[in-house]
Amino acid sequence: MTTLWSPFTKFSMLALLVLPLLTGCWDRLEIEDRAVVLGVSIDTVKSDGVEDDAVTHMSGAIPSPKSGYYHVAVQIALPGRIPLGPGEGGGGTTDSSQTVWVLDTFGHSLDDAFMRLQQQTSSRLFFGHLRVIIVSEAVAKKGMDNINDFFRRNSEVRRMAWMMIAKGNAMKLMKAAPKLERIPTLYLMTTLDQGIKMGKFPRDYIGTFWSNSTKKGQEGYLPYVELQKEQNIEIKGLAYFKGAKMVGKTKPIQIGTFMAVKGINPAGYRVFITLDGTSKLIMISTTSRHVSWKSSIKEGHPHFDIDIVLEINIEEKMDQDFDINREEILRQIELKLSEGTTKACKLLLAQTQENSSDIFGFGEYIRAKKSRYWNAHVKTKEQWQEQYKDITFDIKTDVNVRRVGMKAK
Repeated sequence: MTTLWSPFTKFSMLALLVLPLLTGCWDRLEIEDRAVVLGVSIDTVKSDGVEDDAVTHMSGAIPSPKSGYYHVAVQIALPGRIPLGPGEGGGGTTDSSQTVWVLDTFGHSLDDAFMRLQQQTSSRLFFGHLRVIIVSEAVAKKGMDNINDFFRRNSEVRRMAWMMIAKGNAMKLMKAAPKLERIPTLYLMTTLDQGIKMGKFPRDYIGTFWSNSTKKGQEGYLPYVELQKEQNIEIKGLAYFKGAKMVGKTKPIQIGTFMAVKGINPAGYRVFITLDGTSKLIMISTTSRHVSWKSSIKEGHPHFDIDIVLEINIEEKMDQDFDINREEILRQIELKLSEGTTKACKLLLAQTQENSSDIFGFGEYIRAKKSRYWNAHVKTKEQWQEQYKDITFDIKTDVNVRRVGMKAK
């Protein structure tokens, strides 16, 4: 027994137990050996005049795509140039070209384009810190099947990244130089993240978009943005889809209408209403929403009763001599906003019905609450896209004024 459990034997057994734990870093990749991609833009360009480099195929082996090439740009973080602390943060003093490097190329597909980009960099492209994917409106209207498939299969891409649709050229946003941030993609990301906190935009990360797009009874939507002359962006509305194709967009104020129908909080939109002519303009802000849906089948088609309750504050009046702190005036304000909200909701619903784009998820509600009807008459996503045009709505809006901005007299 003494020979069997000698010190050498014990040491050998311990070494065998510990040895598998020492292989944890065999596939490590130093951060200096990575090209950290912060943002990606995707445009389309006609085949004429594009030089097809022999990177993924021999010259002339593949015909030029009829729908045009993908024009892909990536924003790569420059090592040692990214601000790390409060003393280094902020923008305006440093051009974005000193903190990030924008590369672009063309390709038959996204994989082809990224392979060409890899040929131009000394480090492996790393998507673990990808924050923003910007797709031009032209590409979105042609269809985003290949784009969604490419990024969904990439395990490095986080589901908390943002995808957005750009009015015009998407690459311009990659090269923007915003005053508030040294890194354009972080400015874009922060704009949308803060929009959620302030009640200006629904929570719609890329993972949410993919999830909605794959549901049988719902379609996806994305932020629709435009670059302004001061290198800032404006959220111009929601870009909504039918399947993988963009079929329409809303106005900025209709984002608030969408959130009202869905009952999304916090509420942060402000609107003007008028009681009796332009001299009685009043600015109100919505502070919270409470919404309930009830479904039924009427004349063979789904019907929804939507009850919306809004809590509002009165922020401003244009006529200082107009006394609003009276019960009859407050009731008029509540009634006026109630009528306006109901009308706006019906308009947005009709707009999405015309384009067969159920971004609200009514189909999923029917699928859950009226499963027999769904299994008998709908069954597929394509069938719901057709039936969505025929569903009817009754909308009731109640408005409660909570604060009127009183002052001492």
